[in-house]
Order: sequence, then C-alpha cells, then structure tokens
Amino acid sequence: MADIEQVLGDLNKDSFVSLLTNLIGESKYVQNNPPELIPEEDRIVKHVLNSLLPYSTTTGGGPLIVNHVSYFPQRGNLIVEYPGTEQGKILSFVGMHMDVVTANPNDWEFDPFSLSIDGEKLRGRGTTDCLGHVALVTELMKKLGETRPKLKSTVVAVFIANEENSAITGVGVDALVKDGLLNKLKGGPLYWIDTADKQPCIGTGGMIPWKLHVTGKLFHSGLPHKAINPLELGMEALKEIQSRFYRDFPPHKEEQVYGFATPSTMKPTQWSYPGGGINQIPAECTISGDVRLTPFYR
Repeated sequence: MADIEQVLGDLNKDSFVSLLTNLIGESKYVQNNPPELIPEEDRIVKHVLNSLLPYSTTTGGGPLIVNHVSYFPQRGNLIVEYPGTEQGKILSFVGMHMDVVTANPNDWEFDPFSLSIDGEKLRGRGTTDCLGHVALVTELMKKLGETRPKLKSTVVAVFIANEENSAITGVGVDALVKDGLLNKLKGGPLYWIDTADKQPCIGTGGMIPWKLHVTGKLFHSGLPHKAINPLELGMEALKEIQSRFYRDFPPHKEEQVYGFATPSTMKPTQWSYPGGGINQIPAECTISGDVRLTPFYR
C-alpha cells in the first residue's frame, strides 16, 4: 500500500500556481460581507471541477467521486472522494472555504484580486485564507486521481461555502452536516484545513457569534433625563459580561505549549442602531461580536 505522504510530496508546483492564479482572479466575486457582498462560490467550484472532472467517475472514467451540493444559487459546496481499499477507514480534509473577507484595493500596495509573485511569495486576497488551501487540496485530489495509488483509507476533501459569515446559515458546512453528508467522516481523522496565518497550525479557537440587543427610550439629546440611552446601557452591560467571561476563561497553561497567539477572547465587532439625527438618543441598539474559545475549555 502506498503511503499518502508519498503523494503529498510530489505535487506539481506549476499546476498549483496556475490553479491559484485562476482562483485569486475570482476573489473579488467571493468576498463575503452581506448584504452588500454575497459571494458566488461556484466561480471557485468551476475551476476546481476543471481540474478534477477529468479524473472523476462521471466524466473522465477516473476514481474520483465528485458531489456538487448547493443550497442557494451560485453558492455550492464540493465533496470529493478517493476510495480506499478497506471499508470504514476514512481520512478527510475539510474546511477549505471558497469565500474570502473583503479587500479595499486602495489599502493594498498591489492588486488584491489577482495573483502576483514576489520571489517566493504568492500575493493576493485568499492566498492563505483560504483559496490557497483550496488549490493545494485540489492538487492533492488531482494527484490521487492521476496516479491511483492503493490506499487503505478513503480520502475525502470537502470544499465549503460561506465560512467567513456565521450570521447566515444553511449555506455551507452546517447544511452538509444537517443533511448527513459528512456522517462517514466520523470514522477516521478529520483535518480542518484553514488558517489565516502563513504556517501550519495544530489548533485554533472555536468561534461563537453573539448579539446583545438593548431597548431604551427615544428622546431629544438636549433633554437626556427624559430618555433611556441604550448605547450607555449596552456599554455597561457588555463591561459586566466581558468581566465575567475573562474570570471564567482566563489564559490556560496549555495555550503556551501549542503556541496560541492569544488566549480565549470575547469582544464586540459591530454596533448598529435604527438611525436618526445626532441630536437624538435612539430607542434601541444592537451590539454584535464573537467569542474565540481555545480548545482547553468547554
């Protein structure tokens, strides 16, 4: 039986760079910041399929089983499987997401929406988070399809939509799990292939989104004693909640062992209110943010 590391060590650099060039060329259209920017992940799916379908069971007479799963138009996921020889043995790579965070070209020294090469550096929005991972795992599955090594474990790659926005559900990996499409992955090791940094990581903080809605009383800011200011209430409430969080989840000694850059955190990232003049105390506001909890806590 061939060892999968032998296949991993023999990927084609030129093919990888060519695919990544195509993917970064689509990055402008897969920015995820609704409601203004809704990603079209199928633009990425198209290039992945161009690489893999020649080795698929449906169109190329190859071994790869390819399943394109969509819950919304133009927002697909891909599940690619290379069958192993032993029933129930699974090795899976999950989390290569096909959306990216936004990029303002005015803030960049080069075009973020096209791949540029500076020596050994590959530059562009998504090279590390996460279109570079999409290209890498695509090349791995392509290599398996080309060489057809006999592996004991079935190798599964799951390319997902909508990782960068947890407020919208039913699009990406959560929908795949709900439909039972990833159940078989429980039979073996699962590697989540996604990091915003430039080197492999052995662990990360789980993300929990939160929202605090505060109701006050609308009134003119010249007579604040007749209003109930939800902005001030929200700040006071959040201060108490954060203080409790950091008492319950302080820095953990194991975080240093694994090289975590930061301990568990809870912080606001967005603040919204219904609008109105600057001379009005609003009737309500909403503070949103996230918790990043290191895996040493439940």
